[in-house]
Amino acid sequence: MSEPRTGDLTGIKCPGPIVQLNAEMKAAAGGELLAALSDDPAFELDIKAWCRRTGNELVQLSATDGVITAVVRRKA
Repeated sequence: MSEPRTGDLTGIKCPGPIVQLNAEMKAAAGGELLAALSDDPAFELDIKAWCRRTGNELVQLSATDGVITAVVRRKA
């Protein structure tokens, strides 16, 4: 797996992280990875629902010290 680009979405509250992630993913190439970091507690549920709705793949989801990291692969 290639190294993902990282988008720091900390300090932004719902729906901001998903709105910004959506814009980043639209600019990404098919198959490209993006790691999104958010401290919004709603982000974990939001990213799962967003991936299901958009067809992008949630590759990894983890939380450490209040920061949620989601690695998403842009659909082809």
